[in-house]
Amino acid sequence: MIAPDEHPGVGQTILLGGQHVLAMTGSTVVGPLLMGFDPNVAILCSGLGTILFFLITGGRIPSYLGSSFSFIALVVALTGYSGHGPNPDIALACGGIFVAGVLYALIGVLVRITGSGWIERLMPPSVTGAIGAAIGLNLAPVASRGLGHGGAGTACGIFALLCTALLAVYGGPYLRRLSILLSLIASTVLYVIVANGLNLASPMNFSEVLSAPLIGIPHLTAPRFTGHAAILLAPVALVLVAENLGHLKAIGAMTGRPLDHLTGRAFLGDGLATMLAASLGGTGVTTYVENIGVMALSRVYSTLTFAVAGLFAILLGFSPFFGALLRAIPEPVLSGLSVGLFGLIAATMVRVWVDNRVDFSRASTLFPVGVALVAGAGDLTFTIGSVTLGGIATATIAAIGLNQILRTGSEPKEPPSCP
Repeated sequence: MIAPDEHPGVGQTILLGGQHVLAMTGSTVVGPLLMGFDPNVAILCSGLGTILFFLITGGRIPSYLGSSFSFIALVVALTGYSGHGPNPDIALACGGIFVAGVLYALIGVLVRITGSGWIERLMPPSVTGAIGAAIGLNLAPVASRGLGHGGAGTACGIFALLCTALLAVYGGPYLRRLSILLSLIASTVLYVIVANGLNLASPMNFSEVLSAPLIGIPHLTAPRFTGHAAILLAPVALVLVAENLGHLKAIGAMTGRPLDHLTGRAFLGDGLATMLAASLGGTGVTTYVENIGVMALSRVYSTLTFAVAGLFAILLGFSPFFGALLRAIPEPVLSGLSVGLFGLIAATMVRVWVDNRVDFSRASTLFPVGVALVAGAGDLTFTIGSVTLGGIATATIAAIGLNQILRTGSEPKEPPSCP
């Protein structure tokens, strides 16, 4: 294992940084596209946000900041986005995202001043693990749908998944650390052969890639502030707090080095990065669960790899060619990799429960966790007036709320019997 304050050498640090960029590209591109944002701006903001987070935390937390899916449903509801082409109200959405970032950063400052005890009581390991697992399960249908329903394309996606798993288990240390990058390349080459060569699947279209300039300035957008957007999007800060806290717990469990004393800095860094992204026309950012999967596979937790990844992302944000290349990667290939990574996310949250000895013999633990998992996996959505709460938000509220209501209970230490 390479610890957060160590590095695996210059060459591997650079390659691993590239792998972290590739691991987050699927969601960091798909997330903005679902909201009508420019993916190049999103990639640029993810790089800038990662570097800012690295500086705020003193380079002690291995994290990559990518586009948060927690904003998608609310941004679509706020702007009335049709789902096709650029969103004409990006500025309005960015105003609300900026306010959410401000609230998030203020929570970080409060934790820095008062300590993280109240956050720990509000979100104990049972709750953070449930929210983290619910996020992975909420994203899982996106990966499974993209994998297809059979045929050569699905086979290529399954090949990507199997290739990653085999390299992670049977490959040497060097191959394990680059398993996702190597699997992505190999499975994309295989897809080109079976689709473009043998015509067994929808062929890859390289016209956009060939016509895109190598270097170009991304289209930046300044935020526009309204009270309605602020009220609608500000509560997402609580979801981001839970995501980040779950990330810290997961990293602490994997490295054996608790990061509780850095909670305030992590919240502040992520909040400031979200404000920066919104100022430029990007989506809100969060510590990325995909990169937890990469670290779980490679066992390299060096924070320098994330600094390198951030620099890569900044450079790539100024390349329309790279944006076109990302959009050309076959959906089944990305989906196959995502199935594995999202599964690792849920499994890592289980490890948080195990390492923190969460007592699942108590109904007061079972109900918050169970309801959160169902809400996240089923994308349970509520609309209250003009406010829409998606699956991740309802899972977060259910886990926190039920835990506060039931944690003072005195039930016996046996789970309720099932009919």
